[in-house]
Amino acid sequence: MDLKQIEYFVRVAELGSFTNASIALDIAQPALSRQVRRLEVELRQPLLLRNGRGVTLTEAGKIMLEHGRGVLHQIERVREELSRARGGYVGRVAVGLPPSLARVLTVPMTRAFQASMPDAILTISEGLSVTMQESIAQGRLDMALLYDSRPSAEVEIHPLAHQPLNLLQSNQQSNDTTPITVDALSRLPLIMPSRPNAIRMLVEHELAVRGRQPRIVIEADAIPAILDLVADGLGAAILPASALSSFGHGDALNMRPIQNPPLVAKLAWAVSARRPMTQVQRNVVSIIEAQVKDYLGTL
Repeated sequence: MDLKQIEYFVRVAELGSFTNASIALDIAQPALSRQVRRLEVELRQPLLLRNGRGVTLTEAGKIMLEHGRGVLHQIERVREELSRARGGYVGRVAVGLPPSLARVLTVPMTRAFQASMPDAILTISEGLSVTMQESIAQGRLDMALLYDSRPSAEVEIHPLAHQPLNLLQSNQQSNDTTPITVDALSRLPLIMPSRPNAIRMLVEHELAVRGRQPRIVIEADAIPAILDLVADGLGAAILPASALSSFGHGDALNMRPIQNPPLVAKLAWAVSARRPMTQVQRNVVSIIEAQVKDYLGTL
């Protein structure tokens, strides 16, 4: 066995297919398949069952996956220890951010990362909480900021902050900035992300408890697109204040607090429950916690 074979096998197993793993590893699929096959020959038993939809693990493959993750983690720890002996940190960390925070956190978080760990590599991607939680479980992300997510056997959730949700409307539609009740939301034309967006699911749940449902006139998954549509007077949106702060035409919108009851999005950072964190990843968590605290404190 060599480390490349172990790494390739773990990625294929976590991502569920050779196609996805070849993209993630940036290696041709035939070459990837040959390396995994050589590992199976070395171990004298199949690790993966190939089918038209991807791969599944054999019993031997499940054992190998657990040990393989441990081996790769120990190698990463060795690299970190050696890098610290040289006075720095090395490694790569893939972080996912929700759209409402990505535009405001990406630059300060990257600056803090480069200042504290100039030899390490930070990768930032943007996505919905449900999608990013799946990416953590499958090994595509090391950590992410998630809204209203629950822990699972694959993912650990660590509460970080609460963000009140507000109603955003065009000044053309209304200049009212007084609080609005949850019941009243059901009478407004809303522009919301498609399911299973965490904020949409929260709004639908709170209205359903009251025997109501939202009147959704447009679905849009990109925060800038939602804000543009609201500014054009095509409907209202329900978002945290952080979404508005990144909008270039904020003076075209007004924000109303939601009360009776307040709608609050729970923000947390999440990591894999299967893979121990490296020191570089722990440092990134500290950076994220500090940046979120500083940013939300300015709202």
